[in-house]
Amino acid sequence: MGCLTFEKFTWFFVFLEICFVPICYGDTDPRDVYAINSLYASLGYPSLPGWLPVGGDPCGQSWQGVQCVNSNVTGLVLSGANLGGRLTEDLGVFASIIQIDLSSNQIGGGIPLNLPTTLQHFYLSGNLLTGIIPDTVASLGLLTDLSLNDNQLIGVVPDVFQQLPTLQNLDLSGNHLTGQLPASMGNLASLNILHLQNNQLSGTLNVLQDLPLRDLNIMNNLFSGPIPDKLLAIPSFSRAGNPFNTTVMPSPPAVSPSLPPSGTPGPEAAPRGQGTQPLPPPVLFDSVEPSRQTKGISWIVVGGVVLLIVFALGLCLLVSLCCKRRKTSKKVAKNHEMCEVSERKENPKPGQSLDKPLHQTEKVPKEVVSRPAIGDMKDHRRNNLVSTSESLQGKDNNRKTTLLKNQKEHKIDISSEFEADSLVPPPPPPFPINSGDGLVSDPILPLMTSRRPAMKSVNSVNFFTIASLQQRTNSFSQENFIGSGMLGSVYKAELLSGRLLAVKKLDTAVILQQSDEEFLELVSHISKLKHPNIVELVGYCVEHGQRLLIYEYCINGTLNEALHLDDQIHKSLSWNTRMRLALQAARAIEYLHEVCRPPVIYQNFKSANILLDDDLIVRVSDCGLAPLLPPNLTTQLQGQGYGAPELELGRYTHHSDVYSFGVVMLELLTGRKAYDRSRPRGEQSLVRWAIPRLHDIDALSKMVDASLNGAYPSKSLSRFADIISLCIQREPEFRPPISEIVQNLLHMVH
Repeated sequence: MGCLTFEKFTWFFVFLEICFVPICYGDTDPRDVYAINSLYASLGYPSLPGWLPVGGDPCGQSWQGVQCVNSNVTGLVLSGANLGGRLTEDLGVFASIIQIDLSSNQIGGGIPLNLPTTLQHFYLSGNLLTGIIPDTVASLGLLTDLSLNDNQLIGVVPDVFQQLPTLQNLDLSGNHLTGQLPASMGNLASLNILHLQNNQLSGTLNVLQDLPLRDLNIMNNLFSGPIPDKLLAIPSFSRAGNPFNTTVMPSPPAVSPSLPPSGTPGPEAAPRGQGTQPLPPPVLFDSVEPSRQTKGISWIVVGGVVLLIVFALGLCLLVSLCCKRRKTSKKVAKNHEMCEVSERKENPKPGQSLDKPLHQTEKVPKEVVSRPAIGDMKDHRRNNLVSTSESLQGKDNNRKTTLLKNQKEHKIDISSEFEADSLVPPPPPPFPINSGDGLVSDPILPLMTSRRPAMKSVNSVNFFTIASLQQRTNSFSQENFIGSGMLGSVYKAELLSGRLLAVKKLDTAVILQQSDEEFLELVSHISKLKHPNIVELVGYCVEHGQRLLIYEYCINGTLNEALHLDDQIHKSLSWNTRMRLALQAARAIEYLHEVCRPPVIYQNFKSANILLDDDLIVRVSDCGLAPLLPPNLTTQLQGQGYGAPELELGRYTHHSDVYSFGVVMLELLTGRKAYDRSRPRGEQSLVRWAIPRLHDIDALSKMVDASLNGAYPSKSLSRFADIISLCIQREPEFRPPISEIVQNLLHMVH
């Protein structure tokens, strides 16, 4: 019996070892597991066989597209897998990865700053990537292949290639890159293939002349200057579509029709009609001398006839112009008389002068101009097309009138030079340019919205040009990068006056969700949201296939950063300060839910969207942008820990905002993230971990953020926990309205 018992226990431990040890530890490096889980969440949890949102064993369980050597992930090959979302900054956590191929997908956002230094093959072509190429590419010292073609990248090519000695294949084609090629590109001693076509790159090609290139494609750019002889010897060299300089020999002066001086040989001997051709050898026979005089006289006769014909044509043209002016003046006079008669009938004011310009005879009410109906957009655009046939003088007058009107009606204080640059931009050039202000112009993509309709469509905020925004953000450089979210990337812009703005550059996938008219209507609604705890919309941009929203800039970042990243601000968040922040955030939601008509449901409330100004006052961002949120919003919110349970059923109401607000209050209480993958599995979801502890006074006191050092009233702690518990109820109807939460928090703020 004892042997039998021992045998049973032996098999039991073998079973545990086989079934549970791989789950706990697995065959994969924990760093790779963390990085691939983070990438899976950032991509929006796509349908990939074998992939898990948390934990798992990519190497031992054969996840789709994952290549391993022993316990290390060495490759991710998911080309054409219909992936969306964006790339995670945790890519750099991969310990030994050699190849990443995510080409031919729908991945948006920017290229991560943190990249694995072991990468040799990096393929991101055919996606929706935006922003600039980061300088951290220089850290990939082993890189041999880099393909970023057919995206929406902007800015200049980074000057980092002196640190990429093994790079053999570089493809940056099909983007919106500008500027000259960096000098460091001349250090790519192993580069064989270079594709730069379909950008707006400029300058000369001298930096490439000593590279061992076998395939060079620079078509459809703005390169100039003579082509170096060494490049012409490349086996495959495509260069069409560039304004290269060509050497043109100057033509000799035309032959004078006057008689030449006697004894001067050469020019007079040229045949008739070939005076611009190279000179023939001198005449050696005296018998030709009489014919010179005859030819000279012939030239005089021909010249006189030509002058007579030119004079006659000029006279005819002058007579025609005079006739047209006379007809035009009669027509204008007739119209002017009709306007005078009409004005006398409608406004018979004695002593009032009737000599008004034509553009002032009709006045449109201000309400009609500031709130145009979306249905009238097409007529408005059609009128703009007709107006392009006006004379240049008429255009200048209309432009000046529009500028004066906008300067009077705009309430937002912006430096005068920025208004002049952004509100009344010059007409777009007929050919893509590369000016000093970094203007991005794509001859393939037409302007999505003309500038004049955009200015008149949303009269309560400013219209900015791409050129001015690039100038104020240093071409959307990495130094001005603030962060990125579900909708796009945010950059800091600084005006000449010193005022700071935050520019949200929407991703291409977000832009495709709406037409221009729908986006302008959305901007109009957002501009009406006015509350002390909501970030104010300063302006917008719809130009060159881009859409951007310009907001106030909050210097202290987000609440998420204050709680989890910035130790200095975190330590300054006392208990009373946290209660005040919770109250201000609740008031912002109360304004959206119960004051706005129709009510505004936020749908993406989280600590990363709560900004803090100079005085640590809450400014909730992205209000009213719910129509732009991606279709996989539910998955992303659930993955971040803010999604209410009813989102799984496809329902999102104002009760769902209350749930997300409850999660933010939990962050204020505990100092923990809403979802933290670095913690043990039972503690990763903040809500699941906190629910059983909220009504246990001993457990509750242990939940409090350690940085408070116990400096809080126990009664206030218990009351705050009760409010949180109500907000994160599983059933939506059991959650209180936000106005009730505001009243409860008012009693806790001192």
